[in-house]
Amino acid sequence: MKANSTRGTFISSDSVRVSSMSRNVSLLFAAACGMSVANIYFAQPLLDQLSSEFGIDHSIIGIVITITQIFYGLGLLLLVPLGDLLNQRLLIIGQMFLSIIVLVIVGTASTSTILFAGMALVGLLAVVTQTLVAFAASMAAPAERGRVVGIVTSGIVIGILLARSFAGILTDVAGWRSVYLVSAALMLFMVCMFFRVLPNVEREVKSLYYSKLLRSVLILFKQERILRIRSVLALLIFADFSILWTSLVLPLSTPPFSLSHSAIGALGLVGVAGALSAARAGKLADRGYGQRTTGIALILLLISWFFISYTEQSLFALVIGIVLLDLAVQAIHVTNQTMILPLRQEARSRLTAGYMVFYSIGSASGSIASTQMYAHYGWEGVCLLGASVSALALLFWAMTRRDAASG
Repeated sequence: MKANSTRGTFISSDSVRVSSMSRNVSLLFAAACGMSVANIYFAQPLLDQLSSEFGIDHSIIGIVITITQIFYGLGLLLLVPLGDLLNQRLLIIGQMFLSIIVLVIVGTASTSTILFAGMALVGLLAVVTQTLVAFAASMAAPAERGRVVGIVTSGIVIGILLARSFAGILTDVAGWRSVYLVSAALMLFMVCMFFRVLPNVEREVKSLYYSKLLRSVLILFKQERILRIRSVLALLIFADFSILWTSLVLPLSTPPFSLSHSAIGALGLVGVAGALSAARAGKLADRGYGQRTTGIALILLLISWFFISYTEQSLFALVIGIVLLDLAVQAIHVTNQTMILPLRQEARSRLTAGYMVFYSIGSASGSIASTQMYAHYGWEGVCLLGASVSALALLFWAMTRRDAASG
């Protein structure tokens, strides 16, 4: 790969990489990732309003979320690998510009058909976050790659955690449509910033056809054991993440707490503290402590469920559990990406795409399992499920740690 840059100091080849990525640029990437991924989660606290305005029955309004997640998964498979084939600067800016158009369509939708189609495209285009992560890793020098990935991926987790609060506040002030229209305006601002910041990188892999590009994702899984191990860990930790955040509203909205949706959404702010604290995990991975960081984080993940299990007796215990869980999940996620992205310089987008498919599977599985568990066994059942998944992840790490990169 050869790079032609008129912005920054980005020079790249298969054997030489000289790069400097400032903290401000890293934070800009993180902000863009947070904004993009938040678009997927805005609808969760808005389902009642959407049901009323479009005359959609409460029993099926949840399909809005399902459609968005399904198309996000398709985007991971169909769009993210293009980062290894096309000019990443144009790909990122193009996807974000299309996202602006789609957000305006959703914010001005007059029928449920337009709403559903718009939400599907919102999910499809939100995968620009993963292209941004891969591009940030390419821009960063090897010695700082973990730090950069840690900052950028923190933006994703923070975007997920704050999306519900952001949507709830704007809806109270100006209605649900304002959520998507304001997001479109913020995305437009980000596109303007990226026009100035992103380097122009030309690819020399034009002979790689799109169909072959997609098949190569499966080949990477076959060839790279670290990718397989870290992807399974991603599935398990994000299943744990969804087990908590999907079902948390259920015990908190009923006696003895009977908290409002706004108050419950505010707990996302607590999770942000944990996510920010985990950014250091990338630096530790840069120094060769990736495996050790993973082990410690998995132990914290298991311990977090002990505190979470006392939710019905103490909100303070829940807060401690949330901080520990989000800290652990983000630390492992950052470490995972720091360890897999250097495997193939020419295939970072495909590595990211394959890894994130497991993330999506874990998130979806955790959401389904947690609601079913709460319906049959209450909050104790949810906590037992979360602790079991944590223990399984820790056991898997212990069994495979010798097969992965040293640390």
